[in-house]
Amino acid sequence: MVEKLLQSGIRWEKKEFRRNEFLKISGSTDTSIYFIESGSIRIFIMDENEERIIRFGYTGNIIVSMDSFLSGKPSGFYIQAIKKTSVKVASKKDFYEFIQSDEAHMKFWMHILEDLVIQQLEREKDLLTSAPGERFERVLKRSPKLFHEVPNKYIANYLRMSPETLSRLKKS
Repeated sequence: MVEKLLQSGIRWEKKEFRRNEFLKISGSTDTSIYFIESGSIRIFIMDENEERIIRFGYTGNIIVSMDSFLSGKPSGFYIQAIKKTSVKVASKKDFYEFIQSDEAHMKFWMHILEDLVIQQLEREKDLLTSAPGERFERVLKRSPKLFHEVPNKYIANYLRMSPETLSRLKKS
């Protein structure tokens, strides 16, 4: 379905982002949806001058600052390229016209939203109840590609552990 989305009547604009360049900054309203052609990104918030990574995206993923995209209000999230990243960007208006044009398209969007909710619930449960080793194992099982696409320092932040703890877990 992602291929159909990319080949649809939606106007996709190709954009390139250098390492550490921002796709979106905190306080802005996100009216775009992004398909990552290559590279990787991180979505994070700032908590008392400390970054808190909440999600990653890499080749083949659709990403968006969902709170802002759905509400039309500014978001506290940053979206930043981890390495050189190529994305296709579509406007919310064009995207909504596409998903509303056919029941199958709407089902596709609902599937994306359902997956995001389930992922978020699993992440919350992991952070609230699991030991570092369990969090590592669950993420490794859920997203093995993550460990090839994203530097360890970012994964450690996402898992709420030190880079040294992550390194020890990866070796064992």
